[in-house]
Order: sequence, then C-alpha cells, then structure tokens
Amino acid sequence: MIHIPKAEYIRRRKALMAQMVPNSIAILPAAAVAIRNRDVEHVYRQDSDFQYLSGFPEPEAVIVLMPGRQHGEYVLFCRERNAERELWDGLRAGTEGAVRDFGADDAFPITDIDDILPGLIEGRDRVYSAMGSNAEFDRHLMEWINVIRSKAHLGAQPPNEFVALDHLLHDMRLYKSAAEVKVMREAARISCAAHVRAMQASRAGLHEFSLEAELDYEFRKGGAKMPAYGSIVAAGRNSCILHYQQNDALLKDGDLVLIDAGCEIDCYASDITRTWPVNGKFSPEQKAIYEIVLASQEAAFAQIAPNKHWNQAHEATVQVITAGLVRLGLLQGDVDELIASEAYKPFYMHRAGHWLGMDVHDVGEYKVGGEWRVLEVGMALTVEPGIYISPDNQNVAKKWRGIGVRIEDDVVVTKQGCEILTGGVPKAVAEIEALMAAAR
Repeated sequence: MIHIPKAEYIRRRKALMAQMVPNSIAILPAAAVAIRNRDVEHVYRQDSDFQYLSGFPEPEAVIVLMPGRQHGEYVLFCRERNAERELWDGLRAGTEGAVRDFGADDAFPITDIDDILPGLIEGRDRVYSAMGSNAEFDRHLMEWINVIRSKAHLGAQPPNEFVALDHLLHDMRLYKSAAEVKVMREAARISCAAHVRAMQASRAGLHEFSLEAELDYEFRKGGAKMPAYGSIVAAGRNSCILHYQQNDALLKDGDLVLIDAGCEIDCYASDITRTWPVNGKFSPEQKAIYEIVLASQEAAFAQIAPNKHWNQAHEATVQVITAGLVRLGLLQGDVDELIASEAYKPFYMHRAGHWLGMDVHDVGEYKVGGEWRVLEVGMALTVEPGIYISPDNQNVAKKWRGIGVRIEDDVVVTKQGCEILTGGVPKAVAEIEALMAAAR
C-alpha cells in the first residue's frame, strides 16, 4: 500500500516551523475518539492537521513544535504502552515508538501533560493553536497558561500572543507534493474500480444499497479502510437531492442512478461522481442532459492551469450548461442575460468544484484579498458540474422531470494544465452503455 514517507512529515514540520515567529510554540491535539452508541466507538480517524504533521494514528496525543529548542523541536505526548489495554484495543506506539517510528525528538506520556506542557510554554512569546476547533482542548490550553500566570510573581513569563495555526497550516496543505499526489492517485484508482463494479452490477430490481455494497467491497479489497465520506447512491428522483444519503430505494427500469463516492488512502480522499441508466441504456432525454453536463466538464478542464483563477472553471460550466438548457427549451432567452440573472440556478445550484486532499472538502482559501485565487502547480480540486430537474418542476415538460446528472473527477494542477486522476471510469455515453452491455 502506498503511504506518505517519513521524510515528508519531517519536511512539513520544518516548513511550518520556518514560518513561525522566533521564540514561539505550536500545540495541536489529536482527534478525540467518537462514541457511536453507549460503549461502541466509531472507527478512529485522525484529525487531518495532526495527521499532516505527524502521521501518528492514535488518539489521546498532542503535538508540540518548538523552533530552536535545544533538546529537540518536535515533542509528542501520547499514550504509554499498556499490555492489558493493548490486549483489548490493539497495539500502541508508546513513547519509545513515538521517537523510533514517528520521528519525535522527545516523547512524554499524555498523563503527564499537565505537569510538563506549562514548562514548555513558559517563556515563549507566541502560542499557535487550532483555536475554536476543539473547545475542550482550548479550555485545557487556558488552564496551562493560567498555571504560568499564577507564577508570574516568581518571574514566570506567560505568552502574550495567541495565533490561529490554521492559516499557516492550511496554506501548506493546499499545495500537494509528489508523494501526496501518488497517494491520491492510488485512492482514485481504487475508487474508479469501485464505480466500474457498480456500473457492471446495476440492474432494475436491486436497491441503492446493493450498489453501495459493491462500492464498499471494492474499497476494502483495494486496501482502503473506509469511504472518504458517506456514499451517495441516488436512483430516479433521488438523483435531484444533492447530498442524498438514505441509499435504500429500488432501482427501476428507465431511471438514472447517480453515485457520488470515493475511498481514502492514508487519510487522502478521492471523490468521484458518475451517472448512468439503471438498465444500461440512456433515454433520449437522459442522454441530452447528460451530454450537456459532460461538455461543461470538458470546458472546465480547459480552464484549469497555472495563472488561471479558481472561478474560471465554474464560469465555463455555467456558460455551457445555460446554453444547453436554452437549446433544449428548458430555459428561454439570451444566454448572457440568463447567466447574469442566475436563471440557471434552479437546475445547477452548486459550484463546479472544491479543493480536495486530506479532507474531501479540503482546506485552503478560495479568495485572496477579495480576488479569486490564482491556480498553482500542486493544487488539487474536483470538477463536478451537474443538472438537476426537480420532479416537481411544473415549468418544464414532464419528460424532463426527475432527471439528475452529475459528473465529477479529481484533478491536480500541473505545469501544462491539469492531470485527471479519476480517468479510469467511463463517462462517454457509448462507453457506459458498452461496459454495461458487456456485464449482462
């Protein structure tokens, strides 16, 4: 299985510390364990920022970065080894493993953090932390600061500045390294295989969850621990619900099914949407809508390259979709005027994409100084135009109602333009129909 190499985590920590002001400290907690019900826990998934800096997969841990500290700049607080707990819950790295396997310069038991951390903070001018994202940890941090303040009369120096770590860290995460792109390619490869498998299995009489099971099988078989987000399997009128999650309706002959699903590998997400006919054959109306969406996606790809701005791809999709809806008689009027008045929005109500990385809707500003962000090499994003004709839309002929189509791929900005990571799933009408016909 492809993973982010240890050297990459070292590089990231160094890059972050290089941006921190002298005599400062950064403190970041691991994700808490989430309870599913009573004493059953959700499968643990590390906080993305914590994972980005450490690769450390356990809960009850805290990263401390101290540029210039003589005894080592990277301190990790974590759980100690415990034979009895490990018998029940699995192996732990312990403080020795934190140093040996995860590159910490120093590691201490998490149970000692109240005694040790105030001493590390003391004398540092600025504290960087993920303020506001973890209320309980914010409270602990204030307690540690107050311990220092209580000793000010003895000469202890509390920090005088608190700064959100997010801005520095999230800007770093926006630019994907070669190692990150490699992991994202692997997540995309597995997800492509899952979509192909679902297409091949599709037939009337199954349920949406039948196709979800095909996705899950392929994800797990490929080595992914879990989907990157709740899979959307939306047949018929459900395809017009953007974040549909029930996944329990019947697949009916003549309907489309829209699947928006992807797995994650080493905490990196893929995010793919494909739409196809349950019975393997597009109706004329389904095909007409589908081909507009596909053309709009192609137009978007052409607008993704260094020095183009974030919104150009979206604008390209709006242009193609609005013109297509006019051509089919679903909108009336001048295309430019319809775009200016946002008349397309009842049919296309979302943006053409989002940043992609460790979070499905990844971190990073879309605007800088009030202007759309200019794309640069290494940025990863989705391209996902769609047309959704509500089953209740009385302003269009009945034959169009209930058709929902979205096509989504993952791309990375390259020097020449963009690399499409998710090209392994057919999306031309003829290709989809041929693949499904061969599976029957």
